[in-house]
Order: sequence, then C-alpha cells, then structure tokens
Amino acid sequence: MNFLGHLYFSNNDLELMYSNLFGDYVKGKDYTHYPKKLQNGITLHREIDHYIDSHPRVLELLRTLYPKLPKISGIAVDLYFDHILARRWNEFHSNDLRTFVNEFYNYNPKHENHYSTEFKFLIEKMKEYDWIYRYKEFEGLDSACKGLSKRISFENSLASAPTVFLQLESEIESTFDAFLKEAKLTFKH
Repeated sequence: MNFLGHLYFSNNDLELMYSNLFGDYVKGKDYTHYPKKLQNGITLHREIDHYIDSHPRVLELLRTLYPKLPKISGIAVDLYFDHILARRWNEFHSNDLRTFVNEFYNYNPKHENHYSTEFKFLIEKMKEYDWIYRYKEFEGLDSACKGLSKRISFENSLASAPTVFLQLESEIESTFDAFLKEAKLTFKH
C-alpha cells in the first residue's frame, strides 16, 4: 500500500503515521538510534510492506499485471489499493476522508528533527498538492502514476497503470477486499 494505506494502519496515532511513512526513508536493519515512536513506525512500515508483498492474492494479481506493467506492477498495486481505499473510505473508517487527511496534514510531529530533508520535502509536497485526498478520484490515481513514473530511475510503463486499472478493475478490487479483510485483523486494533 502507498501513503494512505500506511496511514490507515497506523490506528489513528498521528505520531505513528508520520514515523510509519518515514519508514520508507530508513535503510538497513539498525534503526535503534531513533526514538522509540520512530522505531515503532519504521517497524510497522516494514511489516505492512512485507505483508502485502507476500499475500497470496496480491502475488496472483502481480502475476496478472506483470505483462502489462513489467518491473512496476508492485508499485501499481500500491497505488491501486490506495485509490480503492480512498474511494471507499467510509466503509473502513469512522471519520470521513477529508477530516482524516486534514488531521494528518495539520499535525506537527514531535520527532521532526529526526526526519531527513527528503522526507520533509515529500510531506510538504503531499500537503501542497493534497495527494492523499486526491487518491479518491481517478484523476488522482492518474496523476500519482504519471508523477511517480517520472521519478523512477528506469524506463517504465507506470503512466499507463490507470488504463490497466480500468481494464482489470473488478479483479483488482476483489484482491483488495481479500487483502484488506485479512490485513485489518493483523494491523488494526
């Protein structure tokens, strides 16, 4: 899952939300020099990534997507799942998506001084362009795919992922439902 999925599985803990997203910016196995809350977020981020990367239904979907989206089918699935989660948000959370996103955007993390410049820049852009809320619309998915495609260091077909989504929407949605049902038992309180 991409940004929204990681926030969702942070159980409404705003500090954990930031440290969970920061997990993508921490390399290596030793991150014990960070405060405990950041360690928890980094660990949670890695657990979520591992869970989705090894989920049988997700692996099946990746095999289906690979011929159309070689090398980046996993990235596409992360974006697809955030799009579906945003679109159907009220089924999964008591707050509406706008409220949830605004609470995240408006929170000032306690451990900000530990965050890298690149991570702070990402958060700034995320807020400025309202990326998380925009996942809800197909145009937001399209914009995320095109933007990320340009930042990947190799030639890729991620910009065409929204078209593939429309072609395989029912299969992707079915996989999302199976994944989320099980993931909620693992990551949600």
